Formats: sequence, C-alpha cells, structure tokens
Amino acid sequence: MKLSDVYDSGRLALGGLRDFASGLVHPTLRLGVTGLSRAGKTVFITALVDALLKGGRLPGFEAMADGRIARAYLEPQPDLDLPRFRYEDHLAQLTAEDRRWPEGTRQISQLRLTIEYTPRSFLARHFSSGRLHLDIVDYPGEWLLDLPLMRLAYAEWSAATLAASRQSPRLGHATDWHNHLKTLDTSAAADETQAIRAAELFTSYLAACRADAATLSALPPGRFLMPGDYAGSPLLAFAPLDVGADAQFARGSMGALMESRYQAYVARIVKPFFFGHFARLDRQVVLVEALASLNAGAFAVRELQGALAAILASFRQGANSLASELFGRRIDRILFAATKADLLHHESHDRLENILRLIVEDAARRAAFAGATVEVAAIAAIRATREAKVKQRRDLLDCIAGVPEAGETIGATRFDGATEAAIFPGDLPEDPHAALDGRLEGRLKFVRFRPPLHQRQTFPHIRLDRAIEFLIGDRLA
Repeated sequence: MKLSDVYDSGRLALGGLRDFASGLVHPTLRLGVTGLSRAGKTVFITALVDALLKGGRLPGFEAMADGRIARAYLEPQPDLDLPRFRYEDHLAQLTAEDRRWPEGTRQISQLRLTIEYTPRSFLARHFSSGRLHLDIVDYPGEWLLDLPLMRLAYAEWSAATLAASRQSPRLGHATDWHNHLKTLDTSAAADETQAIRAAELFTSYLAACRADAATLSALPPGRFLMPGDYAGSPLLAFAPLDVGADAQFARGSMGALMESRYQAYVARIVKPFFFGHFARLDRQVVLVEALASLNAGAFAVRELQGALAAILASFRQGANSLASELFGRRIDRILFAATKADLLHHESHDRLENILRLIVEDAARRAAFAGATVEVAAIAAIRATREAKVKQRRDLLDCIAGVPEAGETIGATRFDGATEAAIFPGDLPEDPHAALDGRLEGRLKFVRFRPPLHQRQTFPHIRLDRAIEFLIGDRLA
C-alpha cells in the first residue's frame, strides 16, 4: 500500500470518528444533492425545505401523512467553512411578482433542517430524542466527475481525454485546442505562457461541449468550467497532452509541468472535497435531466449513461456498520431522480422512470452488491404545468399547459413570457429499450416554463413526497 493510501485512510477514519461522536449527542443525517448542469438541484432543495418547513401536502411521506412531524425549522449549519444554501433568496425569486427560476449551483453549500417528530414504536418514543438534524449538502455534479481522477495518473487521463475529443461530436469543438497541441513539445523546457494558453483552449473546448445540443455530460476537470475562487490559479493552468497512457516526463519539461499541476489539482482540490465533504455523506440524490438527452439522440444517452456510471463508481456505497460509523461512513441509499417530469403527461412518468432505471442498471447492480439501496424516480420538485386536453381534428391530445418563458419557441411560435400555452410534448415508449437507440431524437417538444403562481402554502410537485420518504423516512420511524 502506498504512503498516500495510508494517509487517505487515516483522513477517512478521523472524519468518521468526528461525525460518530457528534451523532451520539445530536442524531444527524447528511444528505448530498448533486446533478449535472441544468438538472434542477437548487429548485429541488428549495422545494424540499419549503415543504418540510410548512407542512406541505406530502401523502407519500409517511411520518408527515401520519401526523408524526411536530415541526421542522432551520438551524445554524455545522460546517462553518461552507457557504450557507440561500434558501430564502431562492424562495423569494420563485414567488416574486416577476417569478423566475433561481440560478444554478456553482459552489458547495450547506443547510441544516431540524425535524422534531414522534417515533412510531413505544421503545423509540421513550429512548429516542425525537429530533433529527438533516444536513443538506449541495454541490455541482461536475465536481463529482473529478473523483475518478484520484485513481488516474496524468498520462492516463491525457490519453483518455484526447481519445474522447477525437470522436464526434466532440471533435467539432476541439479544432483550436488540437491545433495548439501540435505546437507543443512535451520534452521541451516548461513554458508558462504555453501552459496557460493550452489550459484556456482546453477550457473553451469543455465549455463548447457542455453547450452542445447533444448534451455532452462527462467533462472533467469540473473546476475548469466552475472555477470559483480558483479562477486564474496555476492549479487550473494545465491541460492534456498528446501522449500515451504510460508516458514519462523529464524534470523541467513541459510534460513535467503539466503533470505536476494535475497532481496538485487532485491533491488540493479533488481530495479535500472528497474527504472533507463527500466521504461523510449518508444519503445521496443524483438529479438527472434525462429528457434532454433522450431528445438529443443515442450519443447523448450513452454520454449520460457513462457519466452516471462514473458518478456511482465514486460513491463510498454500501450498508453501514459500527466499523463504518467509526472509520468512515458509507452512502447506504442513493436516489436517481429524473427531473422535470412536469414536461410530460402523467402517462409517461412511469415510462421515464423505467428509462432512467435502464440507464443506471449496471451501476445500480454494483451498488446493490455492495449493500446500498438504489431507487429511481421521475419527479418535478416544483410543478410548473398542469394537464389539458386539446382537440386536433378528431383526436384529443394529452397536453401540458403553463406559461412558457419569454423567448422560448416551438416551430414558428415564439412565446412572450406572459401567455399560457398548451403543448403536446410527445410520448415516451412503453419499452424503455426503444428510448435508448436514438429513435426519440427530435421527437419530443420541450420548452422552459415559468414557475407557477404561488397561490398555495407550498409548491405543487410530482412525487417529491416519494423521494423524501425514500431518503429520510426510515430515520423517522
């Protein structure tokens, strides 16, 4: 075992001991919420917290449906070095007169929600505190895709990244970066200007891939697209080189400079995230915008499938025991949630679940073998549409109705952001395999809808209660 592996094991043990000691006094469940860009992480957390704080309509959440939740309230978060999740600001944006969706996740944040409840059993009522701290940790899914870098040498990562960039549709975005690569001599003396230029072109390539209509998913290193405080830092001034997976670099060479910065990125950014936050999670939600990938075609679905497999492989998953409580917890429940189910008629909701279940099938099987429980759900944490029937000739079409955002278009129709419209989005096939071979490409019609008018105590939703029950219901028994 390498010395670095021993050190990393020690970090896990120290974190586990600290959380175990804290949990003896204050029972706590750490819930991680992640997903790739535009999956709806901020909306999910805001809606979940709002529903619990206000006692929303959650019939599938047993503790609330049974009347065992006394109250829920926000408390100061335990990790003082993390930004607080701005629940109040996001709620204000969703409910203002000019209501709008809040900005997406660009950094890690945390919120503590405390739930006071009546345990179900006689013994638990007498020996349990009846209080659970729910610590919600929000972080960009792009950062999660960095975790496999801890197992890859720089040369291996370079070779794999270059190989992927030479396949369509990535190839069309890589021209400038590839041309610059041809000018670099890996054995020449290190040149800071050349390294910075290579990093800039590589970052532009990643950004173009993320904006691609094919919804490319696997785009590490995640901090290149979401640098935060590291913008302009030498930690981000590296890029892949056109080398073999077993390449070695001479001291002082361009290759050695790139390799050393890659190693520093892993040591100073990826590992602190893993050991400080990710390795301490109990439960995990992975939000997936599957509809966009299905509409983009088979390549986008394969990209999504690969990204989700890489995400699940990074989890410390499995059943927990006293040893894991003391020396590093494992994620024992993982929910993959296909978001924006309100863009489909309810008859397609189960079909969407089945498609996502097929996409994560292999990865979920490995998680189950390790002892973790994996669930799949189609949800809309905030439902922006309602269902309607529209007559077209002699047929009645199952449509969804709402207010499309200004600038959204379908065909020649351009929406103004104020007028309600009924849209037939298309149907998902009953056989989930039929959705993965590209036959849905371009057949689904989606537009972004404005948030609903906030006329009720809490937001309308689709299956948010089911998600909450899976994630925390057993801890409130």
